[in-house]
Amino acid sequence: MASPETPGDESRELGAGAAGVSCSGTPTKPGPSGANIDSQLQDAVHLKTEGNKFYKEKNLRSAIGRYHRSLLILRSLDSDVTAAVKGFGPEAPVLTTGQEELLRNTQIDCYNNLAACLLQRECVDYTRVQEYSLRVLQLRPGDIKALYRAGVATLELGDSQSAKQYLTQASKGQPNDTNVRRHLQRAEERLSTEYQKEKALYRGMFSSSQGAGEGASGGVTQN
Repeated sequence: MASPETPGDESRELGAGAAGVSCSGTPTKPGPSGANIDSQLQDAVHLKTEGNKFYKEKNLRSAIGRYHRSLLILRSLDSDVTAAVKGFGPEAPVLTTGQEELLRNTQIDCYNNLAACLLQRECVDYTRVQEYSLRVLQLRPGDIKALYRAGVATLELGDSQSAKQYLTQASKGQPNDTNVRRHLQRAEERLSTEYQKEKALYRGMFSSSQGAGEGASGGVTQN
């Protein structure tokens, strides 16, 4: 059985429709109509809602699968994605302001929830948690949950300085959140430890070079 983190068959649901040929001879598929856009957006929202239900039931695999499928549908409607492959796939649909807002909000929820799911797994993929959290921050700078999760993941990946920056921003939005404060303290402690190690390293290097210099010039040469 395929992992829910790598959806497969649902991609066929997005490819319905007869294939055509562009003026350049490149096969294309017609973009979705206005009514179909609403339908696909609702499908994406429904999948996200199902994912939330599975998440509450601690069924992380099914939750992850629903979020991925929702994002796959949204990807076919996202002008930022379709513009990058213009001429090689469906023409970018024109979304209304309301449709665009629903698309972005659903993307943000799915990426945030995927990061939350991954953080609860026994073996955490911090690289993926960081990736999803940064995607949220691209769409919604200042999102507290994304800042917190980006900070946690970045800290675990070894970048204490960046982790502190994310967690400091998160703490400004949630000053009383114990988890944010705890991880911010971890980042500060790790930075302090790294600084002390670096300081000791330079002190040792300076002492060694100074000793070598004295050894070469010290004493009197007797002929």
